[in-house]
Amino acid sequence: MKKLILFLLFISLIFGKEKSKFFNPILAGFYPDPSICRVGDDYYLVNSTFAYFPGIPVFKSKDLVNWKLIGHVLDRPEQANLNGLGVSRGVFAPSIRYHKGIFYVTSTLVDAGGNFVVTAKNPEGPWSNPVWIPEINGIDPSLFFDDDGKTYIVYNSVAPDNKPLYDGHRTIRMYEFDIEKLKVIGEEKILVNGGTDISKKTIWIEGPHIFKKDGYYYLIAAEGGTAENHSEVVFRSIKVDGPYLPYDKNPILTQRHLNPEREFPITCTGHADFVETPNGDWWAVFLGCRPYKPYKENYYNTGRETFLAPVKWIDGWPIINPEFEEVQYSYSYPVKPNKKFAVRKYSGNFKFIDEFNSTNLGKDWIFLRTPLEKWYEIKNGKLRIKVRPESCSDKLNPSFIGHRQQHQNCSAMIKMQFEPKTENEKAGIVIFQNENHYYFLCKSIKNKIPVVELYKSTNEGNLELLEEKFLDKVNINKELILKIEAKGKDYSFYYGFNRNKLTLLKDKVDGTFLSTKIAGGFVGAVFGLYATSLGKESNSFANYSWFEYKGNDEVYNLIK
Repeated sequence: MKKLILFLLFISLIFGKEKSKFFNPILAGFYPDPSICRVGDDYYLVNSTFAYFPGIPVFKSKDLVNWKLIGHVLDRPEQANLNGLGVSRGVFAPSIRYHKGIFYVTSTLVDAGGNFVVTAKNPEGPWSNPVWIPEINGIDPSLFFDDDGKTYIVYNSVAPDNKPLYDGHRTIRMYEFDIEKLKVIGEEKILVNGGTDISKKTIWIEGPHIFKKDGYYYLIAAEGGTAENHSEVVFRSIKVDGPYLPYDKNPILTQRHLNPEREFPITCTGHADFVETPNGDWWAVFLGCRPYKPYKENYYNTGRETFLAPVKWIDGWPIINPEFEEVQYSYSYPVKPNKKFAVRKYSGNFKFIDEFNSTNLGKDWIFLRTPLEKWYEIKNGKLRIKVRPESCSDKLNPSFIGHRQQHQNCSAMIKMQFEPKTENEKAGIVIFQNENHYYFLCKSIKNKIPVVELYKSTNEGNLELLEEKFLDKVNINKELILKIEAKGKDYSFYYGFNRNKLTLLKDKVDGTFLSTKIAGGFVGAVFGLYATSLGKESNSFANYSWFEYKGNDEVYNLIK
């Protein structure tokens, strides 16, 4: 009996330890620039969305790991009209803070109004219309509520007198802020000029946040640009307006010094925000990227994702991921896990299915820019999308409803009914990175015969036909299944009428075409349900029965 008890205890310890681990990233796919705050036992997190709508998702968690999407900050057209913007413009680096019963989000609408603040008593919304802050010449604003009752807003701005000494020379600046009138007060002050060491021409100091601990004011910020040299640095001061002295062991987080050919690398880490748990532990959320092979090339299509790592205080300074050189794919839970809280997974390997049984579109779906008209509806278990002239190559709002690519190895599959009337009418599924970098798998007609086509976008806003197959008359009126499968840099495209017997249309299509390194910008790849008539008027509709996304990355199968 004693041996049995010891054996059961051993098993419980093993499985208990297993259950106490979580996977990074905690928000997989295009969820960059995280900012976080805690209210009681609840945590709230927001991300950049650029030209996607609705803007700024608001996530809630009980344990910092399992997140529930509860709403969006910018979910009404009057809050943010993103039409006319490139996909990597628009909403930059929001910051979320809570003070005396009110939530505040500050952010920048690049090329569409500048810096703003919005408020809400309930983080699920509704959020106020933006209150613009024209005095701020820069990006990445963040509020700090001092314990003496004063409030400050800190942000990235231009070099002193707008005369940079080198490319990437920026400053961190601050105003006092009137929290009642939502306006700046007094004179602007420069807190950091150039970065941690201007003599070394440190670049792109940005994403600042201020917090206070043990009598010191700490200023954390990203530095080095958003690619492989990205990092997080820290300064501190005994006064809120400085002088801020850099930590002599900066950066407190980076992966730029590691072997680029290491297995399953996490790169580009930085743009962090801190949170303290009720038991006094500190954690950091930050962005990072997961390249696929060959790792040294730093190709990734999932964009910049949200990671979580512990923070340890050493000699009065915070260090992110103190026990390891490499950011880990798995750590012990910060607090007791609450997996039941979140019905949808955002980390590890998972499957997502939408059969469009609700009358409302799920919160995870996103649009390219702001829909100013209702061109879709859900009815009788079908998502009905109007075929419209707008194209993904335009800087407008096309008939596109998107779901982020969240794994290196994944597939997205749709089932639809579509009867095109002209050759310019096309509907199906797209894997989209930006206006000039996407693949479109669709149904259309050619010489009055239904056809499946695969297109590649061009820099001129046109479509290059890669492959086509005519559909047989036996299945001509059946619902068509289209599937895109990603395996790192290789994308394959399938079609058919039985999901278990799909026909390969074209395999090993170049996925690096969709990578940040090739396409540029700040976003990740997005699968989209997409219908277009390519500039011509149309009265047709595409009816989608279901969408399935499935992700299975090797690294999660190896972690024990």
